[in-house]
Amino acid sequence: MSHSTTIRTLLSSYFPDLTEDQLQKFEQMGELYQEWNQKINVISRKDMEQLGVHHILHSLGIAKVIQFPDQAHVLDVGTGGGLPGLPLAVMFPEVRFHLVDSIGKKIHVVQEIARELHLQNVVASHTRAEQVREKFDYVVSRAVTRLANFYPWVANSFKKGDIPNKGIYYLKGGDLTEELAESGLITETFELKDFFAEEFFETKKVVYVTML
Repeated sequence: MSHSTTIRTLLSSYFPDLTEDQLQKFEQMGELYQEWNQKINVISRKDMEQLGVHHILHSLGIAKVIQFPDQAHVLDVGTGGGLPGLPLAVMFPEVRFHLVDSIGKKIHVVQEIARELHLQNVVASHTRAEQVREKFDYVVSRAVTRLANFYPWVANSFKKGDIPNKGIYYLKGGDLTEELAESGLITETFELKDFFAEEFFETKKVVYVTML
C-alpha cells in the first residue's frame, strides 16, 4: 500500500467530512514531507514510514477536541516541520495559522510545503513565541517542553474578550499527573485513544489549558 492511499484511507475513516481537495492536500503533504526530509531532517528518519499516524493524524487529534471557528487566529509554537499547524491548516481552511519555530531551516521547510499546498491561511516565521506581537484566539503545540515552562512563553499571546474555548491545546504523551500539578494551571485532558484506534495513541493526549 503506497503512502498516499494510506493517508487518504486513514484520514477519511476518522474524518468522513473531508473534501476531495483536503484529502488530496493531505496526500501531497505526505509526499512533500518525504521529499523535504531527504534534504532537511524535520521528522526522524525511522518515523517517516509512520508519517500518516504519528504526525498527520496525531496533529489532527486537536480537531477532535475543538472545532476552530472560521476567521479564528491560531499560533503554533515550536512547530518544527509544521506540526500540528500544517495539518490543522488543511483541516480548517477558513482559520488563520501562524507557525513559529526558533530553527530557521525547519521554518524554511514549513514555508515551502505551505506554498506547494497553496495554503493561503498559513504564515511561518523564524522567531520565538514571546517575540510575536500579534494576539491570538488559540495556541497549539506538540509537546515542546513541560507545561510549566511553556505557559509563560504564550501567557500574553491571547486576544482579550470572550472567545469560546479560548486557550492552549497541547499534544502530549505519557502520565501527566505530576506535570499538570506542577503547572498550577486549569486544564482538561482528552485521551486520543477515545478517538483513534491505533496503538500509538494509547498514551497520547490533548491537554486543554483554559485562558480566562
